[in-house]
Amino acid sequence: MLQNIVEKIAQRFAVGLEAETLVNSGDFISIKPAHVMTHDNTGAVIPKFKSIGATKLANPRQVVHTLDHNIQDTSEKNLEKYKNIEAFSNSVGADFYPAGRGIGHQIMIEEGYAWPGTMVVASDSHSNMYGGIGALGTPIVRTDAASIWATGRTWWQIPPIAKVTLTGNLQNGVTGKDVIIALAGYFNKDEVLNHIIEFAGDGVKELSLDKRLTIANMTTEWGALGGVFPIDEVTTEWIAKRIEKVKIRGLQSVPSDADGNGEHPRMNDARLQTLKDDMQNLQPDANAYYAKEITISLTSIEPTVAGPNSVKLMNTVSALSKQDIKINKAYLLSCTNSRAEDISEAAKIMKGKKVADGVEFYVAAASNEVQAETEQNGDWQILLDAGATPLPPGCGPCIGLGAGLLEDNEVGISATNRNFKGRMGSPTALAYLASPAVVAASAIAGKITFEENYSNSNISADIKVIPKVEKEIAEVKIIDGFPETMEGNLLFCPQDNLNTDGIYPGKYTYNDDFTPEDQGRVVMENYDPEFGKIVKTGDILVGGFNFGSGSSREQAATALKHRGVQLVITGSASQTYMRNAFNNGFLVLEVPELVNEFKNKFTDNKLTIETKIKAKIDFKKSKIIAGDSEYSISPVGTAAQELIVVGGLENWVKKEISK
Repeated sequence: MLQNIVEKIAQRFAVGLEAETLVNSGDFISIKPAHVMTHDNTGAVIPKFKSIGATKLANPRQVVHTLDHNIQDTSEKNLEKYKNIEAFSNSVGADFYPAGRGIGHQIMIEEGYAWPGTMVVASDSHSNMYGGIGALGTPIVRTDAASIWATGRTWWQIPPIAKVTLTGNLQNGVTGKDVIIALAGYFNKDEVLNHIIEFAGDGVKELSLDKRLTIANMTTEWGALGGVFPIDEVTTEWIAKRIEKVKIRGLQSVPSDADGNGEHPRMNDARLQTLKDDMQNLQPDANAYYAKEITISLTSIEPTVAGPNSVKLMNTVSALSKQDIKINKAYLLSCTNSRAEDISEAAKIMKGKKVADGVEFYVAAASNEVQAETEQNGDWQILLDAGATPLPPGCGPCIGLGAGLLEDNEVGISATNRNFKGRMGSPTALAYLASPAVVAASAIAGKITFEENYSNSNISADIKVIPKVEKEIAEVKIIDGFPETMEGNLLFCPQDNLNTDGIYPGKYTYNDDFTPEDQGRVVMENYDPEFGKIVKTGDILVGGFNFGSGSSREQAATALKHRGVQLVITGSASQTYMRNAFNNGFLVLEVPELVNEFKNKFTDNKLTIETKIKAKIDFKKSKIIAGDSEYSISPVGTAAQELIVVGGLENWVKKEISK
């Protein structure tokens, strides 16, 4: 059986597999990631960890705590929060990095936690960034983090994988930020939603590691759950240089290794040599399957801007420069674009110049090491001389915290990753995203512009959807307590992008007096007020595509369960929704063929349709029989079955730690 890079890495970090089992996209597996990172939200994971009865970490060297989000807040309340997190981290022996060391994702790269060919997770959506160094980085929710702390593992369903082939060469002045803005803006119809992307092609070698980190980071905004670059000489050369820097720096900010030999526990020559020896085994198999294949010419991309207030809106700088868009604030910061290469690009533009009158320019390095390096080579001082306002190494304005937020009706241009309405300040402000060079040039000019001239060529790109390869599926082992088959009437709610507020109204979210019965009573109230009169206990709900998008409220899953719905079948589901469902012992299956047939069959525009079709789900044979039709489903493996049987992840963890 052939495997792509994602499947090969997942294979290595899967546990409890049957002998000779090779994992593929769609499989439910139990995973033991190399590392798990939590940041300021460590404070929210701690009570989850304690509530399940855990008292120690399964593997202290697996767990990383960083303080990076709200580091400008020196209030007594926040300082107390930080103090409590540090005390807890020290008490359980985790690796801890205090406020001021840098952004958690950057620390994971610098300190060798995100290592090529490993699986690394974080309770933050931008853990995709680890793919820039060839690691499989993907986000988890806080309950998963608590599970990994306590048991070393959690569950995962391998998403569909899309291959993005980069061809040609970058034009002068074009950066990794321009590449990902072009991809997200050109393919802006959710083409890669809930996929993991593998980058390939001769254009990859054109990209420095910093550029790769930027692109991988913003695959999150493109809708993907990861973005993995191949492991090549660019990767290993960067690590070799990093190892030399670490040797010079010493072990001043990292835990010493267990042997106490004074060598960095992760960034060392022996580990690099092992990686080089293993690189051939971390390449995709020839003819490995990808759900989608995208090709884009790097040569056709020019400096590009996303916005306002959306990464799906894209324009060239050339076009926007003609519109004379005045700016009030500019930003060079965040985990996306505040590494040494980024700061150097901005310094080249700003050397000997001044920020325009009426413009505030904020700069923060991704880590204290990046700041020290740019101070030493003079780039940092160039920015300060130009009029930049320095901020400490951390998240800050990118997430609407600290100094320099956008005020009412202001316009900002930023080298960050997200420009959602109101994220960086006032909801009446307009936020644009661009490369560090474009941000610097715009700060000097007082409007969105860039000093280079381009031909304003059209982007050359293409996408192919590859039919799913039908493979022979071995019979699934059914554990005690999990049904071999399940039957129920199909209830169809055809709307795509049905968000969590439609499933479970937000106004009930923080009503602590709400019982499970109350949740079931109001479920789908915002979507269809008649739903509660139509649904019957034992029904199977069939939803549309991107089911459960929006917020992370887990009641959107539990409310359906409490209403007596046996499970949900969707065309596709929000990854967060699916994780919340399984973590609460509720089954969600993705069967796009069934949903598409229902969309063609039921066209009366009703919000909730009683199909009069009874379905039988055979979990042992991984198929659904609905009326006269039969559909294949991804095998519901042991990892998923266990969650359903015990009633969710917290109960599973309690069971594991009691052994």
